Amino acid sequence: MHVTAKGQVTIPKNIREELGIKPETDIDFREDNGRFYIVRISKPKTTEKFNKLRGIATAKMTTDEIMSLTRG
Repeated sequence: MHVTAKGQVTIPKNIREELGIKPETDIDFREDNGRFYIVRISKPKTTEKFNKLRGIATAKMTTDEIMSLTRG
């Protein structure tokens, strides 16, 4: 692997697939007796269940119209 000037590396596809690393996945590096490991950080389930709903609203209303409905 090659490290860029910004300290970035590309994780090979087979390793990303094995670890379940997808775009926007948080990872961490852990050290154990001089060896470093890539670890996928688990997010709380409560936020994951809402991620699939992001960006699917189909209301044909302006922000002002929505705000007036929520404020009574």
